[in-house]
Amino acid sequence: MILAALALGRVAATLTAEAGALSRVGPGAGFWMLLLALGLIMADGVHRLGPGPRGRWALLVLAVAAVGVLVGSGALDQVSVMREYAVRAAQFQREALRHLLLAFASLGAALVVGLPLGILAHAAPRLRAGVLGVLDVVQTIPSLALFGLMIPLFGWVAANVPGAAAAGIAGIGVFPALVALFLYSLLPVVANMVVGLDGVSPGVREAAAGLGMTRAQALWQVHLPLTLPVVLAAVRIVLVQNIGLAVIAGLIGGGGFGTFVFQGLNQTAMDLILLGALPTIALALVAGIALDIAVAQLDPARAVAAGEVLDLDHPRSDPVPAPSPV
Repeated sequence: MILAALALGRVAATLTAEAGALSRVGPGAGFWMLLLALGLIMADGVHRLGPGPRGRWALLVLAVAAVGVLVGSGALDQVSVMREYAVRAAQFQREALRHLLLAFASLGAALVVGLPLGILAHAAPRLRAGVLGVLDVVQTIPSLALFGLMIPLFGWVAANVPGAAAAGIAGIGVFPALVALFLYSLLPVVANMVVGLDGVSPGVREAAAGLGMTRAQALWQVHLPLTLPVVLAAVRIVLVQNIGLAVIAGLIGGGGFGTFVFQGLNQTAMDLILLGALPTIALALVAGIALDIAVAQLDPARAVAAGEVLDLDHPRSDPVPAPSPV
């Protein structure tokens, strides 16, 4: 893949030198198909080698570093998307920070609200059906429709509630985008928390009770540590989802890489679209792979943690079932 990128940069430099400063050289569909094929081959090779978590971390760091060195070396400076970046470098940095803010702030808010709500839904089966039903309905709303609903709703709040506008509440901008992403994030967090708590085996529960633990002590010292891999799986789902959905925030003035995507669509400028799409894809891939490795590291530690906390001769061997993506 690196050799293909270097070849692209070399060809772009040669052609632009011959055609003049105003010329643009961009890769066609064949180049992207080549990168896709090479990526699939590399993924299959890594899967066949079966490296442990440390090996996978090393490969991920090496891949990110290689891309960083390639981009920073200037070998791709004459490629069309990099020329767009050179013109908009300061704006790109601002929108990158805004994109990260949208993805991580909405995830943090979903964890703060969703984890206690999941515990409550697990403890109260009657409440569970209602909570998951409402969140499932929210999840089925198309992203464009939900982001669009935020405009009149928070526009009215900003206009009619004293102090709302001063607090940053508005129909367009970062706030409505954060709320929309937060709503989309709740179902995976709540559902995976319920699945994780439901998966704690009766033997572990009985052992905790036999040691004289209260329900609160058993929850914090036993049940929640055992659900960490499932909760981390929810974090992975939400973060990758929000990195992608944050692009839509560009439609309502929320910023992020969607700003370049929609500018490019309006101007029929593929280079601008790629300037927003490529870093979004890269962020989602890195986040997904990193959290997959973290889940793999936590999974074997879960049984050990159960044995240490409960002092069992035979730590739990039945893993919590992995939740289906929601």
